Amino acid sequence: MDIETLKAQNPDHWNKAAAIRALTLDAVAAANSGHSGMPIGMADVATVLFEKHLKFDASRPDWHDRDRFILSAGHGSMLLYSLLYLCGDPEITLDQVKNFRQWGAKTAGHPENFLAKGIETTTGPLGQGIANSVGFAMAEEALRARFGKKLVDHHTYVIAGDGCLMEGVSHEAIGIAGRQELSRLIVFWDNNNITIDGTVELSDRTDQVARFTAAGWHVQEIDGHNPAEIDAAIAAAKKDKRPSMIACKTHIALGHAAQDTSKGHGALTNADQNAAAKAVWGWTTGPFEVPADIKTAWEAIGSRGASERAEWETRLAGMSASRQAEFARTMAGDAPKKLSSTIKALKKQISETAPKVATRKSSEMVLEVVNPIVPETIGGSADLTGSNNTKTGDLGVFDVDNRKGRYVYWGIREHGMASAMNGMALHGGIRPYGGTFMCFTDYARPAMRLSALMRIPTVYVMTHDSIGLGEDGPTHQPVEHLAISRATPNTLVFRPADTVETAEAWEIALTQTKTPSVLSLTRQNLATVRTEHKTKNLTAQGAYVLADAEGKRQAILMATGSEVEIAMAARDILQAEGIGTRVVSMPCWELFEEQDEAYRKRVLPGGPVRVAVEAGVRFGWDRWLFGERGKREKSGFVGMHGFGASAPAETLYEKFGITAEAVAQKVRDLVEGRWQPDPRA
Repeated sequence: MDIETLKAQNPDHWNKAAAIRALTLDAVAAANSGHSGMPIGMADVATVLFEKHLKFDASRPDWHDRDRFILSAGHGSMLLYSLLYLCGDPEITLDQVKNFRQWGAKTAGHPENFLAKGIETTTGPLGQGIANSVGFAMAEEALRARFGKKLVDHHTYVIAGDGCLMEGVSHEAIGIAGRQELSRLIVFWDNNNITIDGTVELSDRTDQVARFTAAGWHVQEIDGHNPAEIDAAIAAAKKDKRPSMIACKTHIALGHAAQDTSKGHGALTNADQNAAAKAVWGWTTGPFEVPADIKTAWEAIGSRGASERAEWETRLAGMSASRQAEFARTMAGDAPKKLSSTIKALKKQISETAPKVATRKSSEMVLEVVNPIVPETIGGSADLTGSNNTKTGDLGVFDVDNRKGRYVYWGIREHGMASAMNGMALHGGIRPYGGTFMCFTDYARPAMRLSALMRIPTVYVMTHDSIGLGEDGPTHQPVEHLAISRATPNTLVFRPADTVETAEAWEIALTQTKTPSVLSLTRQNLATVRTEHKTKNLTAQGAYVLADAEGKRQAILMATGSEVEIAMAARDILQAEGIGTRVVSMPCWELFEEQDEAYRKRVLPGGPVRVAVEAGVRFGWDRWLFGERGKREKSGFVGMHGFGASAPAETLYEKFGITAEAVAQKVRDLVEGRWQPDPRA
């Protein structure tokens, strides 16, 4: 259908959509950067969705029972910002639109969830939004099963482009959604056949309709510029019991000289061409000017949901005080009051019984007592349930016929799992955690990075955390992954030494509101090193003195996880030789950095030689070896300097020189002045 016919058949719709197109051209031109084509091409779909289907109240963009709108093709952010401004969102003002992509503006180049309440998730890395949406839809199902349809009854809508569907994570996501029959999830595919390099045929020949159909989705194909077809397709999708994909055939940069070309994908800044496009659209006002009648019509769309929100609030107010309080606590992300006492009781029991278990088993022991009192946890594993120890007896399995189940079988989909967990956390009301091997943080990395960037408390249970996993060999031995995780801003990386530290790490992770956690856990059994019960959460300090020197302090051994036990054995050797040795357990570097300088100096005073022990690469350890009043010539590292090998764990530790005797010898050399620079450091 050509533009003139579209304008003539439905001028009211056309003018609303043209407002999105005009604002997009103006903002991108003013910024001299951005992506114009997708917002222009998908303006019709967005207009019909917001006007006729989306349940929201622009004045309260964080209303809990709103429909969620996710712009997976985040480069087209002006589509979202235009919609928010036009509908009357209090945070996305005209000034914000005019300052698109500028310092301090909420209208960043790609949508950032923490900048405005109306932005559901951070998108831009293609495929992440559609993968997040699976978690949003799962969270809605789980919360509806828990709190009832009166409080939780909404949909998740997504706009995804060709690039989103090319990214591998989209395949993982649509497979999960199809298997789980997430009927409240509706995806619009912006089928414009254009990528940055040119037409899609340059790199792909996938039949996306057949692909989604094969994954168990309800699929429709429509003209993405025909409002009647768009409306009918959304209505049909809402009635189907499967997740829905609506293939919207569109023209990128519709009506512009760059229409249907790769140039249309990016910034359209030519003044003459932009003026010509506006003329085609029938848009006659100046830059950033929306005629009053069109703005009023959009604001009416933005306020349409106010009555539904008020009715919802009445339903909530009519429930018992305890139910209201539990709903409020859950949606706020506050931990139950019982969590602290439950963790303390477990720590006391462990200190008294001193079991020798792998910290992956320790994690399971913690979850066994935590999951019953934290009903918002939803756990899972990327097909490693028995290895990650993430499933506890009370959870039940989240499935089509059991939305109250709290354990998800994610399949071999680390990236999809992590992205969906982010969606759950963003939705609110869910504390997601998921497991895989530490080495496969590589497969989950893009989503883990976004957890940190988006400031959400997703928990990653990463087991088999070192050469200690043994015979599976170097492909599975994560020598560099601790360093990568620690290098990620706003991430807490825990490597607990025993069950007590594991319990403390879980307590911290489950009380975070803006920071994700990575739990790095062993396959091999470890002795309990915290045999004296302390009610205080020592892991919350990041590092602490586990055993102090007897006599003159000459050495400080710093270690994490499985190597704390080795450090303690080395201390016994050194103390027997009259070398006073302190052992510092450092389960979380990030929390130690947050402590005041006086505390850090008490734990790591200047003077003694320092040796760090960790079955990973040295990267990052120099901060503690000769920072904080340490000296390079009085420090050493015992750990990995390359990849591992296939052999039993005990053999690997011996062959790679990560032993108590090797640590003791490193200390002797330093104390006696035999320091040599390590060419591998």
